[in-house]
Amino acid sequence: MRIRIFDNAKFDIADGYDFYELKADGLGAYFLDSLYSDIDSLILFAGVHRVRVAGFHCLLSKRFPFAIYYEVESDLISVFAVMDCRQRKRQWNRP
Repeated sequence: MRIRIFDNAKFDIADGYDFYELKADGLGAYFLDSLYSDIDSLILFAGVHRVRVAGFHCLLSKRFPFAIYYEVESDLISVFAVMDCRQRKRQWNRP
């Protein structure tokens, strides 16, 4: 299995990093480690998560209030968005 993270999801992750790094020095790095660990877990568990928005599976992060939206096609996992669950849902489209 391969994992592809689209630019929109990378921007979401960067925004989360900035937010947590402003809260406490080093917390942003912990956020990145945790979120990428959750994304890496998709290699084993892709497809088992509930389908929620626009037909995408949704993995909830274990340590932070973020949802990872992805789809699986044969041997490729595509991450489309990483959304902060505390914020109002925004509209997004497939790249």
